Amino acid sequence: MNTIRENDLNRVDLNLLIVLLVLHREGSVSRAASKLHLGQPAVSGALLRLREMFNDPLFVRTAKGMAPTPRAQALFTALLPVMEQMQEVIFKVPGFSPEQDQHTFRLGMSDWVERWLMPGMMADIARTAPGIRLQVNASDPFQDGEQVQQDKVDVAISVVEQVPAGVIREMVTRMSFCTVWHPFQLSLQSPLDLDVYSETDHLLVSYRGASSSPIDQLLADCGRKREVRYVSPNFSSLPLLLQQIPALATVPHGLAAGWKSDYGLQFADVPLKVPPFTLSLLWNKRRDNDTALRWLLEKLRVRMQS
Repeated sequence: MNTIRENDLNRVDLNLLIVLLVLHREGSVSRAASKLHLGQPAVSGALLRLREMFNDPLFVRTAKGMAPTPRAQALFTALLPVMEQMQEVIFKVPGFSPEQDQHTFRLGMSDWVERWLMPGMMADIARTAPGIRLQVNASDPFQDGEQVQQDKVDVAISVVEQVPAGVIREMVTRMSFCTVWHPFQLSLQSPLDLDVYSETDHLLVSYRGASSSPIDQLLADCGRKREVRYVSPNFSSLPLLLQQIPALATVPHGLAAGWKSDYGLQFADVPLKVPPFTLSLLWNKRRDNDTALRWLLEKLRVRMQS
């Protein structure tokens, strides 16, 4: 519960409290003035204001210097740890040690990005930063920017080109597409023939349930079309389907090597001039100086570019 009474604090000049602490430590107006880089009249004036504020002499002259009254001693004892803590809060930049700290990062990405990026990323983090946990939130280009803007994720890996206000987009790498199939279902050779490509059934990933993509427009420009037999919002089911049916799927090239190793799929370049796409990192602008997030972003950059 917030118990700060603003009207009370408005009457307090924190500079006066610093003068009180230094006077207590030095026991002399002249030495306090030297430590504070002020003139003696300024420190004497501050002491006068302190006496009025607390209705107490606070310091009295003795043969050994300025001695604190019981009220000044009580103030010193109470204020010193508060002022030390305030100094640390204001001037100490929060540190981050991935080797020692416990931290959970929330990442937004689609399932294909997770398959492509996270196995190697997590292996690296498990080895070098054992206290770091990664929590992946399912996302897609229609949600990535808003999830970052609304602090639902700390960072998103996305193909989105436009982001909402307050979101930073850093373009990290470019990636092309490839076409995959299972050799038990289709006996094809690389490079793929365009006629074979257009005459074979296709599997399609669409985040909004569309039954076509820009590839269909490229085919139409060539006087061809394809048959899309299956549409899904996820890439993860495609290898299993390709093991069962004679079909093609055109997917980001980052999936090819893993799918070949894990599922025995073959892949080749798309027999069309399909432009590559850009993968970007998105994060909230207000967290741009977050040392922990900066560490994660650098890890992601290295992994995405490798």
